Amino acid sequence: MPKFKIKRGDLVEIITGDDKGKKAKILRVLPKHSQVIVEGCKVVKKSVKPSDKNPKGGFIQKEMPIHISNVKKVEE
Repeated sequence: MPKFKIKRGDLVEIITGDDKGKKAKILRVLPKHSQVIVEGCKVVKKSVKPSDKNPKGGFIQKEMPIHISNVKKVEE
């Protein structure tokens, strides 16, 4: 697996895509797929079925992974 200089909790800037220019923290690193999940970026609406946790079901907002080459580490 490749090693990255970015880890969970680092402050990064999105350099491409719809969220270009946003600065946010990394929530999770997915080294197998060379992707990261960034707080508040690439948010999508997902439909969820009713369950014990969410008895009514409906929609939730969730952050999706971004390729690691599309983020740049920023000094705090």
